[in-house]
Amino acid sequence: MLAIKRVPTVVSVNQDCGSVSRDCLQSCFLTGFDLPLFKYTKKMKTTELQLLGDEEVPSSPPTIERSFLGTLLLSKWEERASQGLFRYDVTACESRVLSGNYGFIAQLNEGRHLKKRLTEFRVDQVLQEFDPKKFNFSKVNRNEVLFQFGEGEEAGYYDITPILSSPDIVLINVSPIEYGHVLLVPRLFDFVPQRLCANDLLLALYFTAEVDCPYFRVGYNSLGAFATINHLHFQAYYLAYPFPVECASITRINKGSLKSSLRISELVDYPVKGVVYESMDLNEIAISVASTCQELELRNIPFNLLICDCGTRVFLFPQCFARKQALHQVSQKVLDTQVNPAAWEIGGHIVLKRKEDYEHATEEFVTALLAEVSLSDPDFQDVKNIICK
Repeated sequence: MLAIKRVPTVVSVNQDCGSVSRDCLQSCFLTGFDLPLFKYTKKMKTTELQLLGDEEVPSSPPTIERSFLGTLLLSKWEERASQGLFRYDVTACESRVLSGNYGFIAQLNEGRHLKKRLTEFRVDQVLQEFDPKKFNFSKVNRNEVLFQFGEGEEAGYYDITPILSSPDIVLINVSPIEYGHVLLVPRLFDFVPQRLCANDLLLALYFTAEVDCPYFRVGYNSLGAFATINHLHFQAYYLAYPFPVECASITRINKGSLKSSLRISELVDYPVKGVVYESMDLNEIAISVASTCQELELRNIPFNLLICDCGTRVFLFPQCFARKQALHQVSQKVLDTQVNPAAWEIGGHIVLKRKEDYEHATEEFVTALLAEVSLSDPDFQDVKNIICK
């Protein structure tokens, strides 16, 4: 079984400067550097969600049968930890389940607050052009990259492969939230801003399916919904406990069809209004979710996605926290925590930055925080109208 050890806090050189060094990905591509390549095939994989009943949050996933990609990802992630590439030791962060009906998970992560990259763009515009002068993932150190992830006729792993012309890459998040925290960056050298299309979302769904573990989730934050880098990317990590939103009640809002297996529902009795897409057909999910997200982008409505159940279930959360914050409509108590409610927090994994907030966290407070994120009833009805039109 793989095990991660404590590692010293080291700040990655290339993630803290705007310059391009000879060890960054862009320079490596120009000089013909090799990177490992994992090829997947578009063969659907499914795993039934398994819920845990205890109240402890393990610091790493329990012993379960891992896919090849899951084993590869974790072994390379731990290898980077041993090299001191993370800014802090995430396995030393405290976590606990808050008592109450939802089962919110609170984590104290002071390192992420102190050392995380600052946002370099406007937070009131969901669609913004890519700016090469800002930090982007072509500037990361090559040692932070785990492998290329690409489609092939046959699945396989190739340890030495030239960098593809514009590869889909998997790299470590140097400011991790949890065990195995990585980033998936589609079409790296196309320099796509943080906006969604069906093909890129489908890549994320297949990535989740190939890892094939119910404890592995993928998140997406739009601009204005606490994405901090305007270069298309998804985040993913392991958490060996059900996200509270995964256990929430839902009610169907789309009509069934003999031609489609897609089920679209809305959350019931959850602090944040959201929509759930479920299907064994990953392509069907990608097309439907992306279509809605593109409409939200055009209407300048920020949103977050949480991908669960090995890609067969996607939660969509349109949100308004940044807008309310700009209008001074968010309570000072919530603002004082400096919590940015993105995909993980909305799903129920609350990353707290101050020890006093962690020690005094309650379900009542988390519910109030998440309520600040949620759209009003009329605005959410507009979103449902987009989906069901």
